[in-house]
Amino acid sequence: MGLVLVVCTGNICRSPLGEGFVRRALQARLAGSAPEVRSAGTAGLEGSVATRGSVEAGAERGLDVSGHEARRLREPMIDEAVLIVTMTAAHRDEVTAMSPSAGPRTFTLKELTRLAEALPAPDGVPDLPARISQADSLRRSGFRGNPYDEDIADPLGMSLDMYRAIAWEIEEQADRMVEALVGRGTSEGGD
Repeated sequence: MGLVLVVCTGNICRSPLGEGFVRRALQARLAGSAPEVRSAGTAGLEGSVATRGSVEAGAERGLDVSGHEARRLREPMIDEAVLIVTMTAAHRDEVTAMSPSAGPRTFTLKELTRLAEALPAPDGVPDLPARISQADSLRRSGFRGNPYDEDIADPLGMSLDMYRAIAWEIEEQADRMVEALVGRGTSEGGD
């Protein structure tokens, strides 16, 4: 199904959490057919570890990012991705500046959540590229939801409580985005 790429600045706070929460939401709904999820930073220092706040806040939400190693965003990553989810509008703009052809598949997390939730509910077998294209068409038609609430704040240097708030926000947005894109999924039981 392709690669989903989650992007922030340093790839040590928000995007490791985003990578984990998006992966978990996709696997819960698509099981073995879930796409690969990776993360990178626009200014990431290769090999840096996730911040202590991200590790602790993630762990409190059942997510282990303790083994995370930062990657710097590079054009081949962008070109490989079927979907690029950024933490801020500035990150979205940096991605599209690096690779203009990525524009139709690059969204902030909050933007894509709003767009996907405004689409008709998915039916049948999940078609992630088609749903991303529909979200982009809706965006190009002028629908933006609330354009003043695009960004996930950077908790770097903040208290653990700030990291907890950001982890909750990323998890909630990731769950809503994935459900709106692919539906409730195939891993739920029943005949």
